[in-house]
Amino acid sequence: MQLVEIAQLYHDRLNMLYDEEEAQSLFLVALADTLNYSRSEYLLNKQQTVPDTALLRLNNILNELMLGRPIQYIVGFAEFYGLKFHVNPSVLIPRPETEELVEWILATYRQQLGNDLSQANLSLLDIGTGSGCIAITLKKHLPKAQMSAMDVSTAALAVARQNALLQEVPVVFIEDDILNPKLEAKMLNLDVVVSNPPYIKEDEKSAMHQNVLANEPHLALFVANERPLIFYEAIADFANQHLKPSGMLFFEINEALGRETVKMLHYKGFVDIHLKLDMQGKERMISAKKPV
Repeated sequence: MQLVEIAQLYHDRLNMLYDEEEAQSLFLVALADTLNYSRSEYLLNKQQTVPDTALLRLNNILNELMLGRPIQYIVGFAEFYGLKFHVNPSVLIPRPETEELVEWILATYRQQLGNDLSQANLSLLDIGTGSGCIAITLKKHLPKAQMSAMDVSTAALAVARQNALLQEVPVVFIEDDILNPKLEAKMLNLDVVVSNPPYIKEDEKSAMHQNVLANEPHLALFVANERPLIFYEAIADFANQHLKPSGMLFFEINEALGRETVKMLHYKGFVDIHLKLDMQGKERMISAKKPV
């Protein structure tokens, strides 16, 4: 069977679940996993006959895709900010919006400290780290920084530690619950607190893609309708205690709760609060500063 025939098979079998462009993208991810081919290499080798072992792997991936499993969980990796991360159903699949949050943090400190961040001596904490994508990517670009990452999930931290080894960066991982933290004394004098905590309300589930609901960890996604900002309030309180004067807090947020989150941060005494749109024009990120 030729590569071009497999591409057509992916298109035909996945057209009920995905649009044409996404189906092709899934095929290319499967091809990269199986034969280590890039898009351009595929275009150059369309007529190649696929070896039996690779054909079996490509068929197995297709069968799992047809069951609604995310391609990242099937192949065990996701791309984030140009880096490769291990993922499994213990952690969320990294999203492009979160890449924008990381870029905003780096751009903020480029503006403050100059374009070369290699010598920036900062202390940062990522709360609810999941796969570790935020903490590890920041550490890659801030090699002199003291980077810590917290999560309540033992399984998630195992994935994050694996990713830190993969990317060869030192990160201090902490198992703790930000709603009832036990290790606060270790987190004094931080320059940055960043978090992408659970923020999807239970009543928003019906609008979500079934693939996400069926496969990704609900612990990292959902909050009760009655207190949708519960994690933001707890993290803001923690940041108030442990950020240095003029230290910064960065959040990824629920696009429907931007104004409420800004109001909460004002109430808790933060200043220079900025609500930022993502590339799709949604209110998706907030930064705030602890007053001097």
